Amino acid sequence: MDQYQDIRPYNDEEVRPVIEGLLANPDFIRSIAGFSFPRLFRLFPVLVCWLARRRLSEQLKDVHTVKSMQGIIALYMDKMIEKTTSKLTHSGLDALRRDKAYLFISNHRDIAMDPAFVNYMLYHASFETLQIAIGDNLLKRPFVTDLMRLNKSFIVRRSLKGRDLLKSSKQLSEYIHHCINTGRSVWIAQREGRAKDGVDRTDTALLKMLALARRDEGLMAALNALHIVPVAISYEFDPCDLLKADELYQKSEHGTYQKTDQSDIHSIVTGMVGFKGHVHVSFGTEITLTSDDAEEAAALVDSQIIQSYLLQGTNHLALQVLQGGTLNAGTDESARRFESRIAEADPAIRAWLLQMYANPVISLEAFASSNDVLVKNCSESQI
Repeated sequence: MDQYQDIRPYNDEEVRPVIEGLLANPDFIRSIAGFSFPRLFRLFPVLVCWLARRRLSEQLKDVHTVKSMQGIIALYMDKMIEKTTSKLTHSGLDALRRDKAYLFISNHRDIAMDPAFVNYMLYHASFETLQIAIGDNLLKRPFVTDLMRLNKSFIVRRSLKGRDLLKSSKQLSEYIHHCINTGRSVWIAQREGRAKDGVDRTDTALLKMLALARRDEGLMAALNALHIVPVAISYEFDPCDLLKADELYQKSEHGTYQKTDQSDIHSIVTGMVGFKGHVHVSFGTEITLTSDDAEEAAALVDSQIIQSYLLQGTNHLALQVLQGGTLNAGTDESARRFESRIAEADPAIRAWLLQMYANPVISLEAFASSNDVLVKNCSESQI
């Protein structure tokens, strides 16, 4: 029996039937048509849906395997990167082996683009692409679930409670160990939800979940078996920064923030199409635990993410303003763009916006101070 059938990505033999189902799904076609041609869709919805289905059918006609599906996705990524980034760099890949599976634990800034950029780097460096953990809170429509599972994503059930949650967590842990044991690398965020304030910290609950599959052996042995490699993703500009700052402000002022059914979809689309500037993906080195202490394990992951995070000019500029300085953008295009971004923000959320950009600098300074070491940004390679 396939004990992971309800959460795992689709296999090759399932790809074509799922694609045919998507092409026959009016909800999916309407979403694609509205996203691709928003103005025309409002005027001629039936015609635009017909055109969208025809174009998709043509693009996907030769897709019969997961690999061929990811080849199509790579073409979309190329176009997105060309339009929304000024530079894309990476570091640390040379230290990883192509014949070994890793669990990449990453900081989390963008719902869709974080794993997409990590996957893109591995793909172009001739590594096997990742299995990606995605929360069921993002899968509100069946066609979204199908799309994610076509792209090697597996489902993390966050909406369960009590015994059902424990059972699901154990299944998830077993699946991740199964992937590593069978030579398939995995990506998972270091915490549930994005670090909207720019403070990257690993949740010990995540690490304890990862150890459930081999809990009789202890946390140290269970996590060491996963070959954990921390990953730090740095965006010069966060396309969702205004949305995040508003959420932080609302929670601070009113104690809560009311999300709608469209909030996550809006964040996903904004993150995909918004300008990101320089994006850097830093791959760390495999960690080795020496105790069963979950706090110690989290600290090991955090130390690599904080140290290898590539600080951008926007991070330093934000801290400069918070400390009473001025931007003085001058002729620097990036600084001028950042100055404009700050100026267009509602004054009520401006401090939250600056703080989220400044916090990676503050985290690095705090780490260096507490460890009495000089921390340098990593060297980078451009893709």
